[in-house]
Amino acid sequence: MTGVDPRLHVTLPGLTMKNPVMPASGCFAFGREYAELFDLSKLGAVAIKGTTGAARLGNPTPRVAETPSGMLNAIGLQNPGAQAVRDEELPFLEGYDVPVLANVSGSTPEEYVHVVKTLTTAPNVGAFELNISCPNVKEGGIQFGTDPEAAAALTTAVKAVSTKPVYVKLSPNVTDVTAIALAVEAAGADGLTLINTLVGMRIDASTGKPVLANEKGGLSGPAVKPVALRMIHDVRQVTGLPIIGMGGIQSAEDVIEFLFAGADAVAVGTANFSNPFVCPTIIRELPAWLDQLGLESIGAFREQGANI
Repeated sequence: MTGVDPRLHVTLPGLTMKNPVMPASGCFAFGREYAELFDLSKLGAVAIKGTTGAARLGNPTPRVAETPSGMLNAIGLQNPGAQAVRDEELPFLEGYDVPVLANVSGSTPEEYVHVVKTLTTAPNVGAFELNISCPNVKEGGIQFGTDPEAAAALTTAVKAVSTKPVYVKLSPNVTDVTAIALAVEAAGADGLTLINTLVGMRIDASTGKPVLANEKGGLSGPAVKPVALRMIHDVRQVTGLPIIGMGGIQSAEDVIEFLFAGADAVAVGTANFSNPFVCPTIIRELPAWLDQLGLESIGAFREQGANI
């Protein structure tokens, strides 16, 4: 496509990106609604909604609540199931010049493996993102993300059947995120994404009952950005694996902070709900930040040791 600033190019395992910006999984569905608003080919990649083996209806409602500087969600991995994603959603995205990061979820290691086997032959899936950190389901999810041995075993099982690079999405709901990062790196992970949401809840002051039907949910949005930056910084100190950073990004300035912290690319989540044009806006504004910082490219943050 024309008008692409080559200084924004980022090459990660499985993902050749025109720029470092993608929507975060779970905040963009499979792109159909946003495709009515702008050309998805403008994005660096698309991280699709978490996919499980069979279709899931998700948790009971209400499952979303606003909070100061953020939101709580307990969607519960609603999705049409791996085969429907393979047959109906991924072919739609083939109409755009953008690689796909396929988010994979499950209740058991066998379910993760099944989803990866189903999706790995899709031509536009560039890489997988293992969701081992979803706090909103009763089985699987965060159970794998808080135990280094379980996280490593799951990574090994998926790597054995995947023909594409595998990124592991880390949970912030742990004492030491670097222990999980090192465990999945040793198990063969090709990259990391972080952070997922922080477990939280709201209570209706008039009834004394939880606002969410699931009682607890995942906190996202600007409120979690300082936590995300700290964890990315900590993980960058112990590993050279590529990192896709996320957590409260709303602007190009936020993206620069994440790159300084150690991210190689970023995913934008909650901001898509309040401003569906946030990703193309950030992409358009990034070149001015490179000019202001005197950097030749996004890659210069790593090449010149610009990470703090």
